[in-house]
Amino acid sequence: MHIPHGNTAQRLEWRFLPPELRAAIEERCGAPVVDSVSQGAGFTPGFASVLTCADGSRHFVKAASTKAQRMFASAYREEARKLAALPPEAPAPRLLWTIDEDWVVLGLEYVECRNPHRPWRDDELAACLDAVELAAKVLTPVPEGLELGNFLDEFSNWPENWDRVAESRPDLPHLAEAAELAARYTEIAEGDTVVHTDVRDDNFLIRPDGSVLICDWNWPVAGADWLDSLFTLIGPRGDGIDVDAVIASRPLLHDVPADHIDIALALIAGYFFTSADEPVPPSSPHIRDAQAWQRDVIWAWLGERRGWNP
Repeated sequence: MHIPHGNTAQRLEWRFLPPELRAAIEERCGAPVVDSVSQGAGFTPGFASVLTCADGSRHFVKAASTKAQRMFASAYREEARKLAALPPEAPAPRLLWTIDEDWVVLGLEYVECRNPHRPWRDDELAACLDAVELAAKVLTPVPEGLELGNFLDEFSNWPENWDRVAESRPDLPHLAEAAELAARYTEIAEGDTVVHTDVRDDNFLIRPDGSVLICDWNWPVAGADWLDSLFTLIGPRGDGIDVDAVIASRPLLHDVPADHIDIALALIAGYFFTSADEPVPPSSPHIRDAQAWQRDVIWAWLGERRGWNP
């Protein structure tokens, strides 16, 4: 399957936003907008553009309609709440202002940056893992006011995905073993670290000095400090990097029991098996291919680790 990395989103353009919304955004930016560059990464249809203003300033702005894009507007509202509660030392772009009326709008600091290359490169993976480890350090314990759910509760229904897999793929080898692993997810759920849960190449921002920020803080939970480091490795594994060697070299991963890593992989494999089979939403034509790719990567990785593969 072909996934056009960096060009997976179908987003609103600046010129199609309502005039009164454009005026409100320009007021908060401090000058008229003279250029807009839509950001093509990700899988949501909300507005997300780098705006250049007449005074030379640049701003990263996200927006979604509370009527036409209610789900995404709610996600942006939650993201704004969580960004506002992150401490300054967290490796995340700063939230500068918000609008919450007919549209939910986030004004974030502009960061000169790019996403990691695909296929993944060893040096860029190391830099992204450094950022994940920094986030785990400064976000333990969960900052006061962030008010997150915890991994135990938020993922409580994920083991049930394997029931659906059993119905749709009854002949899948090692299905029962994978379901048994996922059912043990409570063994890996405890922790008081902010876990981003959605660390992928399109949510890492590499700056010119090589440092990395993590964006799109929509779905964090409180959980174990090593989980984001493991989730980061899915894409690199699929791109051919020896991620088990990476696990052995990283401070948050090298002492994690092998069974705990396998439990996490089984849990998220079940999710991707079921989500990849859902209908393709018109607003995100590439999301099912991306989920199917991750499903295959995780399933092969888990099978290799458990000795299931010939």
